[in-house]
Amino acid sequence: MGDNNQELFPLVDEEGNVVGKATRGECHNGSRLLHAVVHLHVFNSKGEVYLQKRPEWKDIQPGKWDTAVGGHIDYGETPEQALIREVSEELGITDFEPERVGQYVFDSRRERELVYVNKTTYDGLITPSAEELDGGRFWTMQEIRAAIGQNILTPNFESEFSRFFL
Repeated sequence: MGDNNQELFPLVDEEGNVVGKATRGECHNGSRLLHAVVHLHVFNSKGEVYLQKRPEWKDIQPGKWDTAVGGHIDYGETPEQALIREVSEELGITDFEPERVGQYVFDSRRERELVYVNKTTYDGLITPSAEELDGGRFWTMQEIRAAIGQNILTPNFESEFSRFFL
């Protein structure tokens, strides 16, 4: 199993305007080409947050706990279309109401991403993809606070969750 390094991503400016295209491999090879992603934070009615476990084969942050849904926007796709596709692929959820809570540029030594941050409240069945994830579960806010800085969660999740939800 592995990521498709030839998959095409839109290159964007910091406002989300498409300015070109590049492959996953080009975006993740340290070039730091700005490309767009969507995130969905899934809360249940008890205020717990669903996190996915990243498989060991992922090229970015393998084996760590991360935002419930995170995925790249494909070239030619809108952020809304990408969110619906990714949520269905990763968690098997098709009946949710997303709310956009913000966007920002995530900048690391390896890559730069324009992140469209969304949230939803969902109490239905979640079926994590066996092909894309190593499972997932709901975490209490106390568990998340205790895990921050312990190399359990992805740095991207820690930064984003702290910024928008803590």
